Amino acid sequence: MLFNSNLFIFGFLPLAVLGFYALGSRSREWALRWLIFISVLFYVSWRPLNLLLVAPSILLNFAIARTLQRLGADTRKAFRSRLLLILGITFNVGFLGYFKYKNFFLEGMNDAFGTTFILTNVILPLGISFITFQKIAFLVDVHAGRVESFTFQDYCLFVLFFPQLIAGPIVHFREMMPQFQQTRCRLDLDNASVGLTLFIFGLFKKVVLADSIAPTVSSIYQRADAGAVISLSTAWIAAIGFTLQIYFDFSGYSDMAIGLARIFGIRLPANFDSPLRATSIIDYWLRWHMTLTRFLTAYIYNPLVLALTRRRLRKGRSSLTLRNTTFGSFAMLLVFPTLVTMLISGIWHGAGYLFLLWGALHGVFLSVNHAWRLIGPRLWKDSKSYQRVMVPVGFLLTFSAVTTAMVLFRAQTLHGAGEIVSGMVGMNGIGIPSALYARVEPFVSFLNGKLLFAESLWSLRDLVALTVWIAVLLFIALVCPNTLRILARHEPALNLNTSRVDKNEGLAAVWRWDANLVWAAVTAIVTIVSIVKLSGPSEFLYWQF
Repeated sequence: MLFNSNLFIFGFLPLAVLGFYALGSRSREWALRWLIFISVLFYVSWRPLNLLLVAPSILLNFAIARTLQRLGADTRKAFRSRLLLILGITFNVGFLGYFKYKNFFLEGMNDAFGTTFILTNVILPLGISFITFQKIAFLVDVHAGRVESFTFQDYCLFVLFFPQLIAGPIVHFREMMPQFQQTRCRLDLDNASVGLTLFIFGLFKKVVLADSIAPTVSSIYQRADAGAVISLSTAWIAAIGFTLQIYFDFSGYSDMAIGLARIFGIRLPANFDSPLRATSIIDYWLRWHMTLTRFLTAYIYNPLVLALTRRRLRKGRSSLTLRNTTFGSFAMLLVFPTLVTMLISGIWHGAGYLFLLWGALHGVFLSVNHAWRLIGPRLWKDSKSYQRVMVPVGFLLTFSAVTTAMVLFRAQTLHGAGEIVSGMVGMNGIGIPSALYARVEPFVSFLNGKLLFAESLWSLRDLVALTVWIAVLLFIALVCPNTLRILARHEPALNLNTSRVDKNEGLAAVWRWDANLVWAAVTAIVTIVSIVKLSGPSEFLYWQF
């Protein structure tokens, strides 16, 4: 059951909300138990076997967390506590690895060593990657003493809360449970109106903006994977088109999740903050899938940097400083942890070589960006002219880098990704619609067929319409304030960085949401359009997560 389905919107969601409010008027505890029950129902509706696969993991993690809590107060048992934490993390990683990476590992063994391991169909539990990261974070927080008390009901509510089950955001126990303990479990018009508005606009992003470009993008990537030559224009349509598709799809799903949680009086953390406007790849990762970046930084990157720094200091070597950074310290304390972290990010997103390459490429991008931050200001003394030039240049470089890397994320084969990237740099020539080619061919006869050739993928009218639609999507992503900014005065999400102001953020004052007739009309139109589009084709991007 997906958020963008008639069954969810007209069946499951009303049942969940009415049951929650009805029970909440009598008993807060039973309202929270209803949330657990309805979340389990949501989970098993996708595939009943999901619960049988995940339930033992939940029970084992709860038992480990309870043991860690008991051992944590006794310093004499610190070694046992640390060993148990390592075993718990290993179990969760192994659990994720079996379901998600078993066939990938066996296929790699077959390719590398000529073995004949048989690949079997492994059922992938819904949201396993998000659930696993949250369980690992919970164990680490319990071990560190950041979680002092919890019950089995608290833990189930934290892990299974259905708004963030499919596509995040990735949440921490300590930011969620106080809210569940304080929520009134009764109808609150502000929570309901803000939550429904977020859900409706997130739904619009998904079914109108993302799904509208999906068929075109899929057809190009399928052609590339099948061995077709992809021209310059087609390659860029595929690359930019998928970047916009996954942006509106993922940010739309995050808005829907935040909106659904808000209806129940819960604020989830912000997950997207107009990342395609970023002027550096570092800025991009502070805006894109923000809770994943937070998790990777806190639980992988920072511990790795700390361990490597201590090791270097014990050997009398320099650490990473702003003024006197050596090449060795930069490579060991920044480049290496960044590459490791982004490789883990890549393999977390999906089991395949292309995901590994995508993660490695972003690791290289981030390392180059960090190096330029150290070197650039020294070479360019005038800070004002530096900012004036590097902001637009940084935006173009970042957008190009992100768009190119997305080709690896979307393509099914390395050959298909190579064809599209080759097309993007002009190696496959410039393809134009046949009708247009017939008109210009007499004037460009000096160009051979490899550089300029007729392409039958679209008619001229279709190509113009597609180009205009991509321009509209770019305008929305790059110029219009995002949903959370429009609703900023209502505090729609946790951890929303209100200090960041883009040049076009002033439009948020014009677009600001208030409960008035104008916004009621706008919301009604958006709702009607979204509901009508529900019956259209929709691509589910998170099946492998």
